[in-house]
Amino acid sequence: MTGDAIRYHHGVAAEEAVAAHYTRAGAVILGQRCRTAAGEIDMIAQQGDEILFIEVKARKTHGAGRAAVSARQQQRIFQAAEIWLEENDHSPMTPCRFDVATVDAGGTVEVIENAFSG
Repeated sequence: MTGDAIRYHHGVAAEEAVAAHYTRAGAVILGQRCRTAAGEIDMIAQQGDEILFIEVKARKTHGAGRAAVSARQQQRIFQAAEIWLEENDHSPMTPCRFDVATVDAGGTVEVIENAFSG
């Protein structure tokens, strides 16, 4: 297996672990790898009335995963979320949250809620 294939499968496993984490917490997964004109959103979930836009990062450590989300990437995710909300008939006033979910080398999931809020 090539390095790209290994990274792809590692990423898929990380996304599955994150989806299971949110599901256990009572969220409903609305989509994974959701593509918009502004780019891809790794995962979208709903918990109560709130829509969660989740960036998943699989790295050796949680710190490395958090550090991998740049300001430019945050802006792209905001733009993609706006498009997704509109395309899925949600009001611009829909309560939303932007989380970063990191998965370390041991497969442990850590979620930073409202990760982009200052």
